[in-house]
Amino acid sequence: MLSIPRITSALIALFSVMSCPSHATDAPKRPRVVGDWWQVAGDPDLGGLTRKDQQPVDFAVWQAADGTWQLWSCIRGTGESGKTRLFHHWEGAKLTDSNWKPQGVVLHADSGLGETPGGLQAPYVFRSGGIFRMFYGDWVNICSATSKDGKTFERYLLPGGRPALFDEGAGRNPNDIEVIKSGGNNARDPMVIRIGKLWYCYYAAEPTLHCAVYCRTSDDLIHWSGSRVVASGGQAGDGPVSAECPFVVELEPGQFYLFRTQHYGENEQTSVYFSRDPMDFGVDHDEGHFVCRIPLAAPEIINSGGRYYIAALLPSLKGIRIARLDWVVEP
Repeated sequence: MLSIPRITSALIALFSVMSCPSHATDAPKRPRVVGDWWQVAGDPDLGGLTRKDQQPVDFAVWQAADGTWQLWSCIRGTGESGKTRLFHHWEGAKLTDSNWKPQGVVLHADSGLGETPGGLQAPYVFRSGGIFRMFYGDWVNICSATSKDGKTFERYLLPGGRPALFDEGAGRNPNDIEVIKSGGNNARDPMVIRIGKLWYCYYAAEPTLHCAVYCRTSDDLIHWSGSRVVASGGQAGDGPVSAECPFVVELEPGQFYLFRTQHYGENEQTSVYFSRDPMDFGVDHDEGHFVCRIPLAAPEIINSGGRYYIAALLPSLKGIRIARLDWVVEP
């Protein structure tokens, strides 16, 4: 029989192993909003295109070459012809400032270049090699644009004179009237991250109205691999909006977190997943991947000066807000 001192020593040793920093580091963390939100954008004046029920939705936030902060949002329900969407621009001196200055409408869909009228969706901007690159959806395709200063963008036209990089097809059942109405598989909401030697583009699409997160890879941001489903189904559902606005963060080397949104507005919901493989966050299951749900929609994660921030839609869908973000290990 062990003496009491030996039992105590054994327990101390056991708890020391359980609380070892390597275990804590390897455990998935939960994103946690810290403090109050501050609103950076509201319901903009679009002049003759303004409509009462318009809504600023999916957006991008980034820092321009001159240090100012930029925000472009897709505004839906406007007087724009076709799908009613266009891009509006705001600028802030600091990320932590409230009420950034509206800069006006900055982009309309160009049907002459093959874009769906009024079909602009979800811009995403990042910097590579001194060039700012914007990826966005045109209702069917994922397209791109470039800028030297991070403020004024021009579409990047491929051979053939169009900005479309790729799409997700016309639908598994091209005779399905609902698929035809929705614009085929509606590839949208792109975000791009560098992992190792490749660029990964995550985006949403909805073959036969079953929304999933897709991914393609590239070594030059122009030529892209075939698509692969990297997240679908599970507790977040399998409907036409169950995997929108995908955003991936590599919090620590080889540790990836995927945010995917299910609901906007009063019942807003985003699900967070963890994986060590950036091409697999759980396809038709959650096992080993699901971390938590957070009550917000269309999040974008920002790392500025070593601090994390999260931007998201207002529950009213009449603006965009930002807050500090922590990553915590919870039981």
